[in-house]
Amino acid sequence: MKKLMAFAALAAVVAVPAFAADGAKLYTEKTCNACHGPEGKKPLMPNYPKLAGQNAAYAEQQMKDIKSGARNNGQTAAMKGVMHLVNDEEIKAIADYLSKLKP
Repeated sequence: MKKLMAFAALAAVVAVPAFAADGAKLYTEKTCNACHGPEGKKPLMPNYPKLAGQNAAYAEQQMKDIKSGARNNGQTAAMKGVMHLVNDEEIKAIADYLSKLKP
């Protein structure tokens, strides 16, 4: 019976979902706002994209491609330098956050 109780307690601990990353907080902490504006609407340079309202799956893939080098051009050079600051979970959280902002 003690083994069953211990197993049930362990299963309950393991079943607790991890806290989802806070995309808004990450957007600021990882310096995305420096180039894309505080709400992703007013980029620093006119040729930088406005990210507010961007499709989450598209934004996530673009960030991953820039990080891996699959997307590599003059537009991605600045961003490539900061992509080491984010992991895949954080990229997803940032993309989800941006998709929910009004363009």
